[in-house]
Amino acid sequence: MSSSSPSGRVPRTVDGMGNDDEMTDEEKRRDQLTSAPDATEEDAKPRIVVSERDGVKRIDIAEDAPVRPGDPTSEPGL
Repeated sequence: MSSSSPSGRVPRTVDGMGNDDEMTDEEKRRDQLTSAPDATEEDAKPRIVVSERDGVKRIDIAEDAPVRPGDPTSEPGL
């Protein structure tokens, strides 16, 4: 018995149970973020930008991310 994921991909099975080992990390992320009843492709859009220079990895919040970290006790824009 196989069931398809929201992406339309049918996970491969080894013992009759779903096995996500054949999915890439990005596919697993997208599948998880779009599986909610009202989820859209926008929900799976990356929210971070990873860059590496001179052996140093930098992780930044994407400029168009809908939610950004900040001080939860202050008003936005202050």
